[in-house]
Amino acid sequence: MRLADSLQILCVASVAIVIAIFLADGGAARFGTPAEAFSSLGIVAGLVGTDLLLVMLVLAARLPPIDRAFGHDQAMAVHQSLGKPALYLILGHAALLITGYALAENVNVVAETWNMFTGLPDMPLAFLGLALMIGVVITSLVVVRRKFRYEAWHAVHLLAYLSVLVAIPHQLSVGNLLSEGAIARYYWLALYVAVAGSIIVFRFLLPVTRSLRHRLVVDRVDAVAPGVVSITLTGRKLDKLRATSGQFFVWRFWAHGLWWQAHPFSLSSAPSERGLRITVRGLGDASQQLPRVKRGTRVSFEGPYGLFTENARTSPRVVLIAAGIGVAPIRSLLETVSFVPGNATVLLRSHSLGDTYLVDELTDLCRLRGAELRIIAGKRPTGVSTWLPADAVRAGITLHTIVPELLDSDIYICGPRPWTDAVVRDARAGGVPKKQIHYERFDW
Repeated sequence: MRLADSLQILCVASVAIVIAIFLADGGAARFGTPAEAFSSLGIVAGLVGTDLLLVMLVLAARLPPIDRAFGHDQAMAVHQSLGKPALYLILGHAALLITGYALAENVNVVAETWNMFTGLPDMPLAFLGLALMIGVVITSLVVVRRKFRYEAWHAVHLLAYLSVLVAIPHQLSVGNLLSEGAIARYYWLALYVAVAGSIIVFRFLLPVTRSLRHRLVVDRVDAVAPGVVSITLTGRKLDKLRATSGQFFVWRFWAHGLWWQAHPFSLSSAPSERGLRITVRGLGDASQQLPRVKRGTRVSFEGPYGLFTENARTSPRVVLIAAGIGVAPIRSLLETVSFVPGNATVLLRSHSLGDTYLVDELTDLCRLRGAELRIIAGKRPTGVSTWLPADAVRAGITLHTIVPELLDSDIYICGPRPWTDAVVRDARAGGVPKKQIHYERFDW
C-alpha cells in the first residue's frame, strides 16, 4: 500500500512540477492581454498534456514497482483513462496557441496555422505527432477497438511512441520556456531519457535477456476443445522466474506467421522448474495458428505479470469464478491456493455445459483438494447487464445466493471485460469489500 501511495503521489507531483516550471519562468505575469492569456494557457495545456503522455508510457512499460503496486490490469486501466485527457490537453495546446498568436499578429486562425506550419522550425513534425496521437486515441475507444483484430490494434497503438518522439524537436526549438541553458529544458530532457530508458530496459532488454537465459521451447500441444489448446513449454532454471499461479506472460512464438506478434496468455497450471503451461483459445490471427505450432519451436517472453495470485489473499475462504478461457488462471490458482477442505468454491460460467474448458482437470482438482465445483450454464438475458443466465435473473439469484459465505471469502474473477465487471458489481452489491475482490479482465 505504501508503494502504491508513493507512486500516486509521484504522478500528481509530476503535474505540479511542470506547472511550477511555467510559473517560475514568469508565467503568472503573462496574462495581461487576451493574446498573452491564450498563449499562456496553451503552454500550460501542452506541459500538462505531455506530462500525462509520459505517465501513460510509464504505466505501459511494465515496470516491476508498478506491477507490484497496482497489477497490470489496473495500471492499464489508468493508462486508458488518461488517453482522452492527454489528447484534449494537447489539442487545447495547439488551439490556444494558434488563437493567441493570431490575436497578437491580428490575423485569422487559418492564416496563423499555416504560418506556424511553414514558418516555425519543427512544426510539421509537431502536427504529425498530433495526428498520430489522435489516431491512437480513436482506435483505443471501445466501440472502435472492437472492430480491429488484436494484431492490427497493437500495431496502430505502437504509433504512440512515434507521436511523442516526433513532437520533441518543436518543444526544444520553439518558445523560451525550454530554451538552451534553461533548467526546465534539462528537466524535460531528463524526463524523456528516464521514460525511454524504462521502456527500453523493461520492454526490450530484460525480456530478451530472460528469454535467452531460460531457452523456452514448445514441448507439447494438447487439444482441449475445438479451437482451444494447452501448450506446455520447457526450458532451463524456470524456478528462477519466480512465477506463481494466476500470473501471465506476454509470449512470442518464433514460427512462420507468429514471430512478429506477441500475446498475453495466463498460466493454466502451477509453474514448476520443469515447465510452464498456457491454455489458448483461437480468437485472433496468431492464436488461431497456435494449435499447429511444432514441438521444439523457440519461445520468447515478457513477465511474469499480475497480482492475481495467492499474495492477494485476505480471508480464509476463497471463491474462484471464471468464464470462457478465463478458466486458465483460475485452474492454476486452484492447484496451489491455500484453503482448508470445504472452504473453496469454483464457479464456471458458460452458455451450455458443453462449452466449458479444462472442466475435467478442475473436477479432479476440486475432488483432490476438497473444493466445491459448480457450473452455471445458460444464456444471459438481453438488455440486462448481468453475469448470470436468464432463468437465474428471473429467480432473483445473486452471487451471495450461490455462495452464502461470500463476505468471508476472497473472490478471484477472470473472464471477458463486461462479464467480469458484472460479477464485480454483484459482489460489491452483496457487501464484499474491494480488498477481497481480485480480477483479471480477459480483454485488450
